Amino acid sequence: MTASALPSAPQEAIRADAGDRWQDHGLLFASTVGTPLDAPHVRRSFRSILKKAHLDEKAWTPQEMRHSFVSLLSDSGVPLENISHLVGHGNTTVTVTVYRKQLRPVLLEGAEAMDKIFKDA
Repeated sequence: MTASALPSAPQEAIRADAGDRWQDHGLLFASTVGTPLDAPHVRRSFRSILKKAHLDEKAWTPQEMRHSFVSLLSDSGVPLENISHLVGHGNTTVTVTVYRKQLRPVLLEGAEAMDKIFKDA
C-alpha cells in the first residue's frame, strides 16, 4: 500500500531516526528504514503488540484477526461489497471464496429472503 498523502508525525519521527539509512519507497507501512515489510517482521511486531496488551501471542495471528474482522462485520450486517472493499479485495467473489465460513450469516439471510419472496410461488 502506498501513501497518498504526506507522512504522519510518527512516520516523520521514524524517518528522522533512520537518518541516511532511510529508503523512501512511498509506503504507508514500512520498516524502520523505509523498506517493505516482510511476513516475519509483521509477525514479530504483531506478537510484540499482543504482549503489550497482555494477550497470548501464540493464540493470535494477523490472519486470525483479519478473519475475526470479516466475521464481526458480517454478523453486524455490513454489506458484502463493503466488507470486500475494507479487506482490499477487487471484487466480492474473492471475499466469498476466502471467507465463506465467516460470511455464512449474510448468505443465509439472502436465502431466507428469497424463501419469503417465493413462499407462495
